[in-house]
Amino acid sequence: MAASAAPEHVERIVIENCSIATVDADDTEYASGHVVVAGNRIESVGAGRAPEGAANVVRRIDGTGHLVTPGLINTHHHFYQWITRGLATDHNLFDWLVALYPTWARIDEPMVRAAAQGSLAMMARGGVTTAMDHHYVYPQGSGDLSGAIIGAARDMGVRFTLARGSMDRSVKDGGLPPDFAVETLEGALAGTEATIDAHHDASFDAMTQVAAAPCSPFSISTELLRQGAELARRKGVRMHTHGSETVEEEKFCHELFGMGPTDYFESTGWLGEDVWMAHCVHMNDSDIAAFARTGTGVAHCPSSNARLAAGIARVPDMLAAGVPVGLGVDGTASNESGELHTELRNALLINRLGAHREKALNARQALRLGTYGGAQVLGRADQIGSLEPGKLADLVLWKLDTLAHASIADPVTALVFGAAAPVTLSLVNGRPVVEDNHLITADEDAIARATRDEARRLATIAAGA
Repeated sequence: MAASAAPEHVERIVIENCSIATVDADDTEYASGHVVVAGNRIESVGAGRAPEGAANVVRRIDGTGHLVTPGLINTHHHFYQWITRGLATDHNLFDWLVALYPTWARIDEPMVRAAAQGSLAMMARGGVTTAMDHHYVYPQGSGDLSGAIIGAARDMGVRFTLARGSMDRSVKDGGLPPDFAVETLEGALAGTEATIDAHHDASFDAMTQVAAAPCSPFSISTELLRQGAELARRKGVRMHTHGSETVEEEKFCHELFGMGPTDYFESTGWLGEDVWMAHCVHMNDSDIAAFARTGTGVAHCPSSNARLAAGIARVPDMLAAGVPVGLGVDGTASNESGELHTELRNALLINRLGAHREKALNARQALRLGTYGGAQVLGRADQIGSLEPGKLADLVLWKLDTLAHASIADPVTALVFGAAAPVTLSLVNGRPVVEDNHLITADEDAIARATRDEARRLATIAAGA
């Protein structure tokens, strides 16, 4: 690919002698090629050695035995759940929520910050360069939870979207959360607007963005959906929620609203190119057509869907219809591994259990879901998600010459079908976040201790409530 001009004084990083999967529109790949990073942008990508004479090269990396890909992009998560992992392991979604909401409603700022650090660290060291968090539990008096999450992402050095969630439909209103776990309609809208005003950055190379994200049909009022959509569009931010996750949700929507989830969302202004929804497991042909017609995106979370016995999302049919689809870890109380490589592999394997069988997805489609598909869903496909000159320098150098992968000839197959590959280098905005399979922006041992301590503190508080 042609070079994108950058001033000579800009510092450059050169990676050579590596396999490259660009995940561009043509799925261009190089068996042995180079990537040149200038500042926070990709300057050139191509076959063979890097062009001679590049100025101000501060680092030159021999990528022999490696594959370079765009950084992985996570499109759905609940960071706070890191400190409630391993609980309610044999429940479906509704029973799981009822079991855990009373504990979640006792979270506070130190807990949320520690949980965010744990969630971010696990993803970042596994190749995630852009993360998102859908945080929707804001107990009164719990502190600045949005600020704690955004601060953790900033310190980790990853690109980040906070989907500022909310709930205003509690048990007394026919919802699932306990009464003390929800906000008022006015409080939810005001909190969302304040978070957007304080933290959203609309610039090309933004490290922090904010989306408006009422939680789910069974925890929010119709008015919160409607006014949340109006607020998001007035502020120019994206919109996110859960949709069509289980058969129980389908029944809930028909009983309460007289229609299925997709029709309900459309009636409240929640379909469009600025919207993406998590899960979308139980979608009929009409639902998929509505998403394709409106450009509504999907965050596919295969491990969580399996953990909660929700079902198999119709990802091949969504892709064939033109629906933007990315991958999501989901909260680590329903996906205890907490990293995205698992989702590359499980998206491929689980979808092959569905109607399309072995033709459902291949390795390159799975990689696209975890990179460019995620960028589409987050509204940043012109900035990240593929390795092209002029795009932001978010990339991963995967080591594929160890015992775990050395006998697999095709590097993309090795990455997706094989065990989690070590990350030799991860760059976000042109800056290293992972080196030789270790975070360099955070102390993993300190984070492990903090999350363990906060998990115990939360369990003690919940037990005494």
